[in-house]
Formats: sequence, C-alpha cells, structure tokens
Amino acid sequence: MGQVVLVTGAARRLAGRFVRRIQRDPQVDRVVAVDAVRPEHHLGGADFVQVDIRQPAIARVLAETSADTVVHLDVTGIALGGGSRAAVKETNVIGTMQLLGACQKSPSVKRLVVKSSTNVYGSAPRDPAVFTETTPPKSLPSGGFAKDMVEVEGYVRGFARRRPDVAVCVLRFANILGPSADTPLASYFSLPVLPTVFGYDPRLQFVHEDDVIEVLRIAAQEPRRGTLNSGTFNIAGDGVLLLSQCSRRLGRPTVPLLLPAVTWAGSLMRTLGVTDFSPEQIRLLTHGRVVATDQMRDVLGFEPAYTTAETFAEFARSRGPGLLPPETVAGVIDRAAALAQRGSGQVTTPSPTQSVD
Repeated sequence: MGQVVLVTGAARRLAGRFVRRIQRDPQVDRVVAVDAVRPEHHLGGADFVQVDIRQPAIARVLAETSADTVVHLDVTGIALGGGSRAAVKETNVIGTMQLLGACQKSPSVKRLVVKSSTNVYGSAPRDPAVFTETTPPKSLPSGGFAKDMVEVEGYVRGFARRRPDVAVCVLRFANILGPSADTPLASYFSLPVLPTVFGYDPRLQFVHEDDVIEVLRIAAQEPRRGTLNSGTFNIAGDGVLLLSQCSRRLGRPTVPLLLPAVTWAGSLMRTLGVTDFSPEQIRLLTHGRVVATDQMRDVLGFEPAYTTAETFAEFARSRGPGLLPPETVAGVIDRAAALAQRGSGQVTTPSPTQSVD
C-alpha cells in the first residue's frame, strides 16, 4: 500500500502543478486534491473534493480518504478570484487551524508539509545580513501575509508538540518567480515603471516555481538515507540580486520616491486593483531580505536547479521586453563611459561583453 497524499489549495496553479507531479511518484497510490472552488486546470488522475478547509468538513475528508500525507498549500498572499484580504486571512489562519485540528484527530496522518514564507523574518533596517532558520526577526510583522505566516507557523509548532509521531516539515520559500508566477512581487515587476524607495537598493532572493514543486515532492516523501524531511527550512536559489539589477534586466525604468510617497502610491495601487503593493512589500523593497540555505542542502538534501539570477532571467523572458531593453541601456552606459573617458584624456576600447549590471 503506497502513500495517500492530500493537497490543499488545489485551485491555485502552483498547487495544481504539484498535484500532477506527485502522482508520478511510484510510492504514491492516490492523490486527493481539495479546495473551496473547483480548479480551472487539469488535476490528472487525482480525486478532487470540493471542501472549504475553514469548515469542519475537512476532518470528514481526512477520515474518509485515510490520507497519510498532508501537503498544505492553501496559504497565500493573493485572493483567488478577486476575493478580499479578510477572506485570504481567514483561509490562511482559520483554515490552517481547522486542518491541523483534523490532522490531530486522524490516526492515519504520518506526514505534514506546510508551505510558508521567508516573510516571517520581516524586513527592518537592523536586520542581520543573512537569516538562518533560528534567527528571530528584529521586529515581528504587524500585518498582512507576513503576520498570517507567523500565526500559521505558531499553530504548526503546537500541532507538532501534540502529535510527535507526525513528521512535520515547514518550507519557508523566498519570493517565488517563474513564467506562470502569480505573486505580489511578480505583479510589481510587471508594472511598466517600478516605484522604488529613494536612497535604498535592497538585496533580493528568488526561488523558481519548478524548484518549489520539486522540494515539495521531496518533503512529502519518505526520507532517503542521510536526509531528514522534517523541521523548518529556508528555500531559495543561490545568490542575490539588487533591485536596481532587477529593473535593468527587465528593461523597466524606476521612479525613486520618498518613503511616504511610496506608501501613498502603494495604497492607490491596491485601491485601483493594479497590484497588491502592501506595506510588507514596501518594507521588502526598502530593506530587502537574504536567507541562508545550508539546512536545505545538508539536512533536506535539496539542490535548486535555478540560481536567483537564473530564476529572474526566466521570469524576465516571460514578461517580454520592457520600455528600456537591457541591450539599449547597456549601449547608453557604454557610450556615456566612452565620452567621459575622452573628456578625461583616456582612450580605451569598451569590452563587447560589458554587462548592464
């Protein structure tokens, strides 16, 4: 008898991809996909059950399916189908509480995987250069998706204490990007002009959506020799990019604004429905965030296929050329540098491989 895997949030594209992928694992006999709404995408041979995890009915689904592995992906910063922020918070927090209560009562559940976020560390001016899984945030997130994740992880830790027989794996993902990424940061980078905070150039990390699927698959498996797929793990591609590098690689100009003006612009964008330019995202675009991934490699045994730079390059290609194509920007910079050198009496030949960055 192989694994029976129950996946929440199946109506979302990323969860749908994971549902289709996990079915191909030879040790998986059955996949049960659940969500409050019917997904528009195909779920392969998975059994779909329309149930809201905020309701006690999720306990009945667990009991009827005898699921031994639960992968909780119904935690997100963006409402599905234009729902409100209140509905998102209810699903993130109340939904997680109901799901964990159902798991606690289910004798069949032996493994729990929870999708979390590096947002739990917050973004503050006195942050350490690199966060590890045990580094406490300088200031706890005061609202939004980041606060939801802090509460979710708190409930998960309580569950782990009550059910020590269940292997619990919490994956803290850096900013997820890729050709089909649907996240607040992807929406921000899709703007024709990027508002930035004057005087700041934050360091950012990304994880490719393909790597997200693969690490979820590993976490849902029985651990291989030398690995342990329980605990809390930062998940991110190697390296970092500055926000200025991101804008140049996208070919999108930036508009540096004073922090109060950025806050006002973010509020206006949310009101108009242009993008979810939330206060927590503004803090990220001010102070940045970088996490260590040693535990991901040494304990979980996962090696991302994409670096941060490669992830962003894939995302940039999927968005098409911006107002200022990178090659054009590079040419302007080269010509400006050549003029400056002539003015100073120096004559040099620009390198044909000179990068905009």
